[in-house]
Amino acid sequence: MNYQTFQPHPDLESFVKCYWTLEAPAQKDVQRQLIVPDGCIEIIFILGDDIKRYTSGDKFIIQPREMVLGQITEPFYIEPTGYVNSFAVRFYPYGIANFIPTPIKKLANKETPLELLFGKETSIQLGQKIIRATDTKKRVKIIENFFLDRLNDTATIDNIVKTTIDTIFSTRGSTSINTILRNDLSKRRQLERKFIRQIGISPKQLGKVIRLQTALKMLLNQKSETLTGIAYESEYYDQAHFIKDFKEFTGTTPKEFLEDDKMALSSLFYKEN
Repeated sequence: MNYQTFQPHPDLESFVKCYWTLEAPAQKDVQRQLIVPDGCIEIIFILGDDIKRYTSGDKFIIQPREMVLGQITEPFYIEPTGYVNSFAVRFYPYGIANFIPTPIKKLANKETPLELLFGKETSIQLGQKIIRATDTKKRVKIIENFFLDRLNDTATIDNIVKTTIDTIFSTRGSTSINTILRNDLSKRRQLERKFIRQIGISPKQLGKVIRLQTALKMLLNQKSETLTGIAYESEYYDQAHFIKDFKEFTGTTPKEFLEDDKMALSSLFYKEN
């Protein structure tokens, strides 16, 4: 698998974390790959063969060719049907709210075709431009022009939401929401409502996802020799708390995650980013 990331234009770096591409040849013995939550929302263009997303057991859907993958709060499996070639935009949690009118909570835990967000004609035109582009540099230019055209100069993120998100990321998800808001219950209720509307999940859920990502990167990069060490560095209460959260978001234990070939794609995505 060839996975690469690309940095956004300075005018978009407050909203877009990166662009990424994934390419892999068709294989006879295809393994399902586990996708785990990372706290981000993505626009994905499938340029190769179709991708299955399993809903339960052996039941699956075919993912839309141009889609937004909203906040996910539980792991799921995907499986390519042949040649893999994807181009995607990875937004910060609050980033995509600047470009679409749809409440972010309606995007959670599912794929939403772009035409439902931007209109059929606009989405077709954008998709065709991405498909016809001859390299990633040109695709990045196309999508950035699209975003810059849509970005309203007066658009701002609610300060209470953005400040909370910045704190969650800067503390790697280890700071409680009560601490961030200094135990102000009225602010917490307001924040919960705004988070669900603008981000799609609660601040507590986002904090758990970000902390798990910190621990997962340490695990994949072998920055600690023991699970206890990872739990301590990631500011979990103890190893049992870390394993509990790990299983909630990945469906497996840390040891099984490292040994299972089905986790290869998630390992690739989360090892360096």
